Amino acid sequence: MRWLEVRRHSLTKKGSGRGRGSHLSTEGVDLARRVGAELGTFGYVLTSTSPRAIETALALGYAVDDAIDMPSGYVPDEVAHHDQWTWPRPYATYAELVERGGALAAVAHVHREIWTRAVLAVPEGSGALVVSHGGCIEPALVSCLPQGDHASWGAPFGHCDGARLEFDSGRFTSVRLCRAPIR
Repeated sequence: MRWLEVRRHSLTKKGSGRGRGSHLSTEGVDLARRVGAELGTFGYVLTSTSPRAIETALALGYAVDDAIDMPSGYVPDEVAHHDQWTWPRPYATYAELVERGGALAAVAHVHREIWTRAVLAVPEGSGALVVSHGGCIEPALVSCLPQGDHASWGAPFGHCDGARLEFDSGRFTSVRLCRAPIR
């Protein structure tokens, strides 16, 4: 068996200090360090090309093996920016949207493929880490586990929140949601 840890990037600078790509704030580096101290080792680390994702992986304590473009889960006419925070059951809502087969389903499929390639890059008994973004992790999770109890998964991903997925016999078999410590 292999596993995949997926984490949302950490806290970013605000205002004029934000910069292009939203660099991590001092608080974001601190949060990522605390989370990283609990994660263990990974055989492969993949991030989005966004500086905040790369910086999060480094602050977690991991060298980045690769950074790739990852499509946003905020797609016109389906999900506006941060919509998931207004939904009473965000993962169940994502599951319904993904099941419809529109643009969000296509994004979720791309992320599932990225995650599958990442976890297949490590040997049996090892894990991979992906650092990505809120709004794309959630629909990808429901795409990986379409029969999951989505209504019980709770809130969308805050900064440094994540999930650990088990991968066996060519598919994701279970998930454990991992919340970052209270900031």
